[in-house]
Amino acid sequence: MKKEKTNRTQWIHIRLTPDEYQKLQQRFQKTTCRKFSEYIRYCLFEKQVVTNYRNASLDNAMEEISQLKNELNHIGINYNQAVKKLHSLWRIEDFKVWIEKNEKDKISLFQKIEAIDKHLQKIGELWLQ
Repeated sequence: MKKEKTNRTQWIHIRLTPDEYQKLQQRFQKTTCRKFSEYIRYCLFEKQVVTNYRNASLDNAMEEISQLKNELNHIGINYNQAVKKLHSLWRIEDFKVWIEKNEKDKISLFQKIEAIDKHLQKIGELWLQ
């Protein structure tokens, strides 16, 4: 079944104080409605208005996860460069230096992975509340 499209040809004019208009605009900004007129129609006809909801406590966790992701990316790039260097090594002295540096990168990588795991556990606990 197709919905019949009808053009809206009738106008309603109302006067609001600047405060009333500002309150309506603020409420409209918190919804998923694309147009202000759509929001007003929902209010007039008592339809359900979907509003955006943000959990501020998750914002901090997401910021920390983003920083950890960037750090992991940098470590991954360094690790990739180290492996490329390994393939180009011909002398044993260079190989020993590479092993020592690789060990430090490995420890750093595991620390970051552990930090990410802890933050993901925190986020899981927040979602379960």
